[in-house]
Amino acid sequence: MRNDEAPQVMGGKTDNPVSAVAGLAEAAGAASKTGPAPVHLWDPPYCGEIDIEIRADGTWYHEGSPIGRPALVRLFASILKREGERHYLVTPVEKLGIKVQDAPFVAVDAELGATILFTTNLGDQIAAGLDHPVTVRGTSDTPRPYLHVRAGLMALIDRKTFYRLAEFAEPDELGRMVLRSGNAVFPLEP
Repeated sequence: MRNDEAPQVMGGKTDNPVSAVAGLAEAAGAASKTGPAPVHLWDPPYCGEIDIEIRADGTWYHEGSPIGRPALVRLFASILKREGERHYLVTPVEKLGIKVQDAPFVAVDAELGATILFTTNLGDQIAAGLDHPVTVRGTSDTPRPYLHVRAGLMALIDRKTFYRLAEFAEPDELGRMVLRSGNAVFPLEP
């Protein structure tokens, strides 16, 4: 391969995995100058898997090692897309599958008030409401609370924040504990 040629991605393998990640980072950087890229408009061909995994605690790994550059993680998050139960990093010309253990983001804090404003592990702020509902999965013994971030992408609400939400909740007319944010009401039960 000549130095000026990009490695071919075939089945998630490249001749140079660092170049594949660098190419994704370059595409993400170009696409995300003002927030997440318009991945919902992109339908590139599937090019295989890339060895990137988002663990349940929100840490991104490449080839088994944590990605230590927060700016790179934010760039990759800006080109993250969910289709069905799968997650992909998407550019206008390629779609690469990645692994996500639970949710790709973690809500690590919330400002409680008439509108509940969540902060994610990547620094994004999201107001809970009709477009960004809070849902609880699991059982009453082991609830798993989530916030819809965008286009099917979810943030797991961390334990300390969930406890604060539970204290802030109030009973509705049916006796369920609910959160109110903007014009929306969210039960805090699975």
